[in-house]
Amino acid sequence: MEPVLVAMAVTATSEDDGFSLITDKVSYNLTASDVTIVTSSNRRIPAHSGILASASPVLMNIMKKTVRRYQRYGASRAIKILGVPCDAVSVFIRFLYSFSLTEDELEKYGIHLLALSHVYMVANLKQRCSRGIVDGLTAENVVDVLQLARLCDAPDVCLKSMRLIQSQFKTVEQTEGWKFLQEHDPVLELDILQFIDDSESRKKRRRRHKKEQIYVNKSTTVPFGGKSKPCKAVSTCYGLQLSIRHFAVCKKRSNENGCLRCKRMLQLLRLHSSICDQPESCRVPLCRQFKKRVEHDKRMGEDTKWKLLVRRVVSAKLCLHCVSRQRRTNVMEKQND
Repeated sequence: MEPVLVAMAVTATSEDDGFSLITDKVSYNLTASDVTIVTSSNRRIPAHSGILASASPVLMNIMKKTVRRYQRYGASRAIKILGVPCDAVSVFIRFLYSFSLTEDELEKYGIHLLALSHVYMVANLKQRCSRGIVDGLTAENVVDVLQLARLCDAPDVCLKSMRLIQSQFKTVEQTEGWKFLQEHDPVLELDILQFIDDSESRKKRRRRHKKEQIYVNKSTTVPFGGKSKPCKAVSTCYGLQLSIRHFAVCKKRSNENGCLRCKRMLQLLRLHSSICDQPESCRVPLCRQFKKRVEHDKRMGEDTKWKLLVRRVVSAKLCLHCVSRQRRTNVMEKQND
């Protein structure tokens, strides 16, 4: 083949050096092409196997397989890229040379370039196409884009498309793309509806959690027991409140297997009863009942492991009391000084 200039892949830099790649890495002055790209309309684009192989591992494997066959007949290699517009193929080949892509080209051929970048494993082009396609998402094209993104393994585009469908579902539902999807791809339709349902469930959980936090913050500011300051262990108090509420309404509490959460709550109430020294005035549920039960049931009172646990809890309580008392004393001494 005669020496040719790949006009789409090179640009003039000066009159002296002729033409060179935009990347300025290698100079290709009137270099003869050794491979031809054939498009759907039989357009032939001359190219260089070294450049294509360095940019795409898929093209490298294709050329390795075909090199012996073409050398046997003394012909130049040809690679067919079909199924996309010819101009999109030209832009794709030029990107392999210069890594340049204009906004207009991305807007016109973004979908086709995403497919080509996925098939031929051109990661940097795939990233640029994904960003451009996400920026151009609309209610009219989002279903088509989502279908292609799933085929091309573009998770960012899939997620953005799903979120757009969720936010504008009533509009998307009226489009031709959605109607086509319902008829030909019920699995994807089910995935979309499941995504919307999961998103709504997460929103409800967040709203419920926010209301619970507001309730906790308000409840900790209400004076109780003569103290006007809120509890310092809000999360612990709130957890105990939820456990007590569950214990009060749980229907599995009296079953043979019972409820694990209720069993833990009973153990906690029993532990409190074992260390409480004011059972008559104590307002903790079941405190007096547990003390009376221990008095009548000798086996409960003679439980060695339980006694050891009670002693350790009492020791820890005394240690904390001594430490807090020492801290208050130190603070008062500093204030007096």
